[in-house]
Amino acid sequence: MKSNVIAWLDEGNITVPSLLFSEYRNLNLNETELVLLLNILTFLEKGNYFPTPEELSRRMTITTAECNDMLRRLLQRGFLEIIDQYSNDGIRFEKYSIKPLWERLVELFLVNHQLQVQETSKKTEEMDLYTCFEKEFGRPLSPFECESLAMWMDDDHHDPVIIKAALREAVMSGKLNFRYIDRILFEWKKNGIKTLDQAKNHGRKFRQKQVQKNLPKEEAHNPSVPFYNWLEN
Repeated sequence: MKSNVIAWLDEGNITVPSLLFSEYRNLNLNETELVLLLNILTFLEKGNYFPTPEELSRRMTITTAECNDMLRRLLQRGFLEIIDQYSNDGIRFEKYSIKPLWERLVELFLVNHQLQVQETSKKTEEMDLYTCFEKEFGRPLSPFECESLAMWMDDDHHDPVIIKAALREAVMSGKLNFRYIDRILFEWKKNGIKTLDQAKNHGRKFRQKQVQKNLPKEEAHNPSVPFYNWLEN
């Protein structure tokens, strides 16, 4: 009994990131391919750097031929590589490396992390946007108004910064209603306005045009600056 336990301990252990088990499907690996890679890792840990398909298949439920085909596909797909190593005596030998697997896993982790950061940032911006609207309107938004905000972001793909700018334009113009804000956003999108600076410049030019249009020529050189009526455009 004691000798069996010692033999079991002599088999050793391997350390595998739990992320591999949760994400191998997203790497387009199936269960058999995953187990094959883990068996290669086990052989590497025990000093067998280039296990044969026969050695690997004996640990699995696939034939030697199937194992050989799977090894070839994993090499082609960039989950496994064969590298040249040299012994202390200068003898060259080949070795499996699963470094490409770890690299793919890290890349996937970083992409997912970046997506999570962007999603969190987007939700924060959206909540801040709703707060800004409720503050300016002095009341909670109605379901229709909430739906309009969501449509501006999800369907029309307006940046929250641009929507806030349109809100400020409506406040300054004394026309605080969703129809007016929607018209501003429509005009900005039609004219390719995507940044806050572009929105400010566009609004300034429109107001200047309105001044020149409405004032007599002798007064046009020193006009007061009215707000552009987006609904009348």
